[in-house]
Amino acid sequence: MNVASLIEVRTNPNIPEIAPGDTVKVRAKVVEGDRERIQLFQGVVIKVRHGAVNANFTVRRVAYGVGVERTFFLQSPLLDGVEVIRHGKVRRAKLHYLRGRSGKAARLKEKRVAREEKKAQS
Repeated sequence: MNVASLIEVRTNPNIPEIAPGDTVKVRAKVVEGDRERIQLFQGVVIKVRHGAVNANFTVRRVAYGVGVERTFFLQSPLLDGVEVIRHGKVRRAKLHYLRGRSGKAARLKEKRVAREEKKAQS
């Protein structure tokens, strides 16, 4: 039995195409008691898992010297939006090796933007 056949799967229009190595700013809804607020989580995408209902991506950041990873489901209604800040140049699909690196060794080079995209942004 397929879960997608039981429920209607809608893609979130606030989520652009993301890839491993991208630095993103994720706006997630957090429910605290009867209040709801939006919490920002900015970091590097280390893993993207595709699929219909189970599609998710993992974002890693270092907060106060401690590495923090958070997984977000693409179909979740608690995901308010994702903003891509920069595109990292990587050659792997899963960037788990960044867990063992710190400081400058954990940096990624930026992917060069095509000339057509630069003109469209201007």
